[in-house]
Amino acid sequence: MGRPREFDEEQVVEAALEVFWRHGYEGASLTDLTEAMGITRPSLYATFGSKEGLFQKALERYGQKHLAFSAEALRAPAVRDAVEQWLLGFADAHTAPDQPAGCLGVNAAIACGEASEPVRQEALRFRRAGEVALARRLEQARAEGELPPDSSPTELARFVMTVCQGMAVQATAGTSRAALRRVAQMALTCLPLSPKGRRAARAG
Repeated sequence: MGRPREFDEEQVVEAALEVFWRHGYEGASLTDLTEAMGITRPSLYATFGSKEGLFQKALERYGQKHLAFSAEALRAPAVRDAVEQWLLGFADAHTAPDQPAGCLGVNAAIACGEASEPVRQEALRFRRAGEVALARRLEQARAEGELPPDSSPTELARFVMTVCQGMAVQATAGTSRAALRRVAQMALTCLPLSPKGRRAARAG
């Protein structure tokens, strides 16, 4: 039997997450990662298989811990409230004072070279999953009459996610939370609510 692990996997993934978030995937060296995680390279490879495998674990952890607000936002009864909570949640997540600025998925994928294409694709799949979930909520709103029949949930979800990704880039450049929250509120005015949707928003 092999020797038992001498570290808490959740803790080392959390440490790796911050390194990837701060430096991007390619900018995070194995030395940076192992020093932050407090483990050796052999232990990293034995546990996660590769740097890419470690990044996948970190990305999963990022979604569970830092983007948990998004699932809650989609449960809001009124679609306007759902989109508002989604946008403001991303503005806040990108600018939390106790963590790196911006979005792990955006930061990790933005400077990936050809050798890291699988990682870029993984980050894109991660972001698309959020877009699909938002589109489903908007489809529900259209079916329930909160959005006009001729509105496109898919295009609206893409618009909202484009704003969220833009806010991530702005946050990385130092834009304040207050400024990004104003951007979120401006984007919200583009949501094409029906009369029923406006009534539901006021009631909420």
